[in-house]
Amino acid sequence: MNDANLHEAIISSFLQHQRPPKVLELAKRFNCKEEEARIALRTLADNHGVVLHPNSDEIWIAHPFSAAPTTCVVTSGDRKWWGNCAWCSLGVVHLAGGSAIIETRLGAIDDQVTIEIENGELLDTDYVVHFPIPMKQAWDNVIYTCSVQLLFRDEDQVDEWCSIRGIQKGDVRPIKQVWDFAAEWYARHADADWTKWTVHQAIEIFARHHLTGPIWKLSEEATRF
Repeated sequence: MNDANLHEAIISSFLQHQRPPKVLELAKRFNCKEEEARIALRTLADNHGVVLHPNSDEIWIAHPFSAAPTTCVVTSGDRKWWGNCAWCSLGVVHLAGGSAIIETRLGAIDDQVTIEIENGELLDTDYVVHFPIPMKQAWDNVIYTCSVQLLFRDEDQVDEWCSIRGIQKGDVRPIKQVWDFAAEWYARHADADWTKWTVHQAIEIFARHHLTGPIWKLSEEATRF
């Protein structure tokens, strides 16, 4: 068992069963002891490939999926998932085959909206995604980072939301740009030979999708993202 095949087992479970595998299920799948599965999960978590529950080795998050309820629900056919944020939810759609709907509330508190994607085409493009947390700090508290990467009607609504909620404004991007970005970012997440993007690779992907400015700046000296 290594990061790649463990990650593939987790993502495939989300896609097929709408939930992550339990530690005991992973031990059975890989024909290993429970403690070996726990150690492998902790290693994957250390490499930012998964987030485990505090005081437990059960899976909480394997981006773009969440095992706990969030403000974003992605539906494809008879399958449903929670996406960690707007960016993650778009990633879920890509992994689910490119046809789905995303249901969420603007700013997680205002109007409920539905985003439709059909055969890889984003049909609802009149929205923006707000990224308030600098990417270099994203994993300082990744649960919080995801919780505030939200969908809005426009930049004026972002400004009002930030003022009311006391959250510093970050970068605001059209949903279509984030959709295209998510397609590349999550393209290999279900692959058996998955590897975590290196910092250098992340910088290159950001640049290809014209994601620039302080929010997107990563240090080449960082060891992981």
